[in-house]
Amino acid sequence: MTKTVPPIPRMKRKAYAKELLALQHELVKLQAHMIEEGQKIAVIFEGRDAAGKDGTIKRIMEYMSPRAVRTVALPKPSDRDRASWYFQRYVPHLPANGEMMIFNRSWYNRAGVEPVMGFCTPAEHAAFLDSAPEFEDMLRQGGITLIKYWLDISLEEQTERMEARRLDPLKSWKISSIDKHALAKFDDYTEARNLMLRRTSTSFAPWTIARTNRKRPARIAIIKDILARFDYPGKDLDLVDPNSGIVFEFDPVLLDKGWLEGYRLHQDLCAWGAPRTFTIP
Repeated sequence: MTKTVPPIPRMKRKAYAKELLALQHELVKLQAHMIEEGQKIAVIFEGRDAAGKDGTIKRIMEYMSPRAVRTVALPKPSDRDRASWYFQRYVPHLPANGEMMIFNRSWYNRAGVEPVMGFCTPAEHAAFLDSAPEFEDMLRQGGITLIKYWLDISLEEQTERMEARRLDPLKSWKISSIDKHALAKFDDYTEARNLMLRRTSTSFAPWTIARTNRKRPARIAIIKDILARFDYPGKDLDLVDPNSGIVFEFDPVLLDKGWLEGYRLHQDLCAWGAPRTFTIP
């Protein structure tokens, strides 16, 4: 691949609101078809802190029935969770017929936050990377359509959004005890992300990258991408045409070409001999 990363244009509020509402109408159509056909859909949203997971999920669910479409955002594991099979705590939240479950972070905590912050051992991290594709193949065989998004954000944009959270009392609930490490460990998270994408993007459960430095275009593009995956009555094909400059399927060559934020920065730091804070097995 030789082309450069395309710029993401700004989107004016009025145009955004109009297109978002039209896409939300399409989501309601998809929901009705999903219920009627008994489809089982699981959507995973992963990404760095402040990458836009909450805002995107909110817009997806805004007009959908909470009985059929629900979000899953699990707290930190209990002692029993830590003593159980790693995937066990997520199994009860998988969709049944006619349901869509949206995971605001997922079992991929073990591929990012946990190894970077030292919450799991290198052996547990390595075992996860081996077993995640096997687990997801079981979901596929069980009739679950699994969609995995990595929301990609630059260090500069993440810094700005984290500061906005700190200053806004209405966003204080978004601040966690490990947020202060997100910026300092940006390059460690980059390396963990790269390994996760390489090892767990498969033909039956590929990762989809969403460039989220601009929130409005990213939300629109992600919703279009979800809708484009399904056939349902009354689908507006022109409206749901995905934007491949914002949302695209992961390919390892994207890392080499610098399409994901932080990758080249990390490579430069390694060349300079910057200290490393953790080692991926």
